[in-house]
Amino acid sequence: MAKNVFDTLEERGYFSQATHREEIYDLLSKPGVSFYIGFDPTADSLHVGHFVQMMVMSHMQKAGHRPIALMGGGTGMIGDPSGRTDMRQMMTVETIDHNVECFKKQMGKVIDFSDGKALIVNNADWLRDLNYIEFLRDIGPHFSVNKMLTAECYKQRLEKGLSFIEFNYMLMQAYDFYYLHKKYGVKLEFGGDDQWSNILAGMELIRRKDQEEAYGLTFTLLTNSEGKKMGKTAKGAVWLDAEKFPVYDFYQYWRNVDDADVIKCMKLLTFLEMDEINEYAKLTDAAINEAKKRLAYEVTKIIHGEEAAEIAKKTAEDIFENAGRSEDMKTTEITKEELGAGMQIADALVKAGLMKSKGEARRMIQQKGVYLNDKVVEDQFYALAESDFDDNGEAIVRKGKKVYHRLKINV
Repeated sequence: MAKNVFDTLEERGYFSQATHREEIYDLLSKPGVSFYIGFDPTADSLHVGHFVQMMVMSHMQKAGHRPIALMGGGTGMIGDPSGRTDMRQMMTVETIDHNVECFKKQMGKVIDFSDGKALIVNNADWLRDLNYIEFLRDIGPHFSVNKMLTAECYKQRLEKGLSFIEFNYMLMQAYDFYYLHKKYGVKLEFGGDDQWSNILAGMELIRRKDQEEAYGLTFTLLTNSEGKKMGKTAKGAVWLDAEKFPVYDFYQYWRNVDDADVIKCMKLLTFLEMDEINEYAKLTDAAINEAKKRLAYEVTKIIHGEEAAEIAKKTAEDIFENAGRSEDMKTTEITKEELGAGMQIADALVKAGLMKSKGEARRMIQQKGVYLNDKVVEDQFYALAESDFDDNGEAIVRKGKKVYHRLKINV
């Protein structure tokens, strides 16, 4: 007998809350269940937080169920207040539509949309042209304002002032569930923990209008062992788009996760079998690095492809096992004129994008966090000389323990 995907998702640590655990388990025991997850297109790329949802969709699809990725071309014009203390910035229709197209391309790397095996739908198709009075008469009577105000997604916003446009968001998302239930037979909505109130609203609307049962299930947000959201760096969010977040940086992000988070990330963000993951879980101390390398490779392979993952892996190995040098490492060219004019290493660090300003670079040098050819730079005003470069016109600068960069004289 095939394994119920519910067991798979639970074993890997995806689940947080379920509205009807036994009913959902029974529902998923047979293939062919249509379910949906919503994505509001607030940027032109998905990020690692969305990646968890994409993995859930993939596991479900592999078990014979049909994912529906709902693009929020309509709800995106309002903005979800869930988990926010401020109001989201309004976006134009053109921006939203562009972002939706970007999402579609990225999801195709993990989910098979051929032959109706999965669908991408856009709630702009049914929300943007709604008649407001008809909507209020049809949907409004099924919502209690008193009950809505107790929802977790509104509590934070009430303190600073909840706008009426945001207050409508729950009705819109509930209507999405109702619409997809009517059109595609969707009985199950998945979402992050912050979507719990909105999911319940949709279930209630279906029950009241159609006298039919629908269910909801939330999964854990991607957090580290301290409970903080993962996917943020000094440069900002860890995007799935290589133009916004380079492949090597993406690989290194996972290579450098805390020891305590490696196995959790393996379960949530790779397709490695649980038996293999459990073997990695036995590693301790320095050996955990092997698990980190595998995690980084597998996640990078899923998002950016095997070839890009191999290059990132080789670059990282070359840099950290070959005195900081690799053919594929990031390189910044220095002209002979710049060198002759007495270019300081602080200027080179800024030009290379390793520091935002000369002041920041000098502070890092004072803290003995900058290295040139593996020797700590003592002088914050140190000027680069031709003697710092090898016969190939190359020098290696290092920021901290792990960020290596090549400077190359442009001849």
